[in-house]
Amino acid sequence: MTQQIRNLGVNLPGKPGANNAITDVAGVSVGHHTLISGHGQRIEGQGPVRTGVTAIIPSSPDLRSVFAAGYSLNGAGELTGMHWIEESGILTGPICITNTHSVGAVHEAVIQWMNQREMASDMPFCLPVVGETYDGFLNDINGFHVKAEHVFKALDGASAGKVAQGNVGGGTGMICHQFKGGIGSASRQVTIDSADYTLGVLVQANYGQRESLTINGVPVGSQITDLMPSIGLGEKGSIIVIIASDAPLLPHQLKRLARRVPMGMARVGSYAGNLSGDIFIAFSTANTVAAESPLIDLQMLPNQQIEPLFKATVEATEEAILNALTAAETMTGINDTTVHQLPHDRVRDLMGKYGR
Repeated sequence: MTQQIRNLGVNLPGKPGANNAITDVAGVSVGHHTLISGHGQRIEGQGPVRTGVTAIIPSSPDLRSVFAAGYSLNGAGELTGMHWIEESGILTGPICITNTHSVGAVHEAVIQWMNQREMASDMPFCLPVVGETYDGFLNDINGFHVKAEHVFKALDGASAGKVAQGNVGGGTGMICHQFKGGIGSASRQVTIDSADYTLGVLVQANYGQRESLTINGVPVGSQITDLMPSIGLGEKGSIIVIIASDAPLLPHQLKRLARRVPMGMARVGSYAGNLSGDIFIAFSTANTVAAESPLIDLQMLPNQQIEPLFKATVEATEEAILNALTAAETMTGINDTTVHQLPHDRVRDLMGKYGR
């Protein structure tokens, strides 16, 4: 079972869903394919390999188009397909996350996967949404180890329910606040005018300095100054954040959710460094957007009703990052570089010391 921050006795605000993951939003599924092989000195093209790909399918199994919007806090990164989402307000396929230099391979593989399943949407072209963060401190990133077959496995293996977190999929070789990072997820349940909604977040966390790490208000990073990576990193990482909800929201409202993500990041200690690619996308599964229909009936929450979803976004983003840190395990990669796991026992002690 994937370890989560709540398993350490940390009491965070808000009510999570059954899995405390993005898959608590009905219809959303997540799949990973993880690549780990080799040890010792890096030999380009051979390894060591510490990477992979994560796939999020917004509305299984038919990949129906849904409303979406994106936001970039700091643009030293990539999330392909965002220009069309900004223009149309519609997401027409899966979202994949991988390492920086494998975006092209994953992009092409998603097109092949959709074409093989005749899921290339109602348009004569496909603009996949593929995000990245840099795993070159642990992985032979210039070896281009992520192949189409690995992307297919992540997509075909996507499922609802529990989400594997930490050193999996696209998060395999990632580092967060100079501890081992990776994939994290969390969810919140909210009630608006007697109707129940779910909001879920998935992150690929690969950013941050140790001294700024904060857990539930406790300055953990300034208290745990050992267990540093065996190489200097600086603030050169990134984070991709995906938000899903079953609340009936239109694209301009989804953008408002995406713009709340930085407040959740700040709670953990992010300040969006110069070379940090902090890019987010939000989508809603509530409305089907079928282009062949001459007229589409839609539902939406009024703007004045969506404040609970703002709060849920902040809370779930914070917890998803903390879950990535908690689930990740110590990893040694290229050139025997070691990045350590967040020490669970010491976090428990600090939470008790600060009454959290």
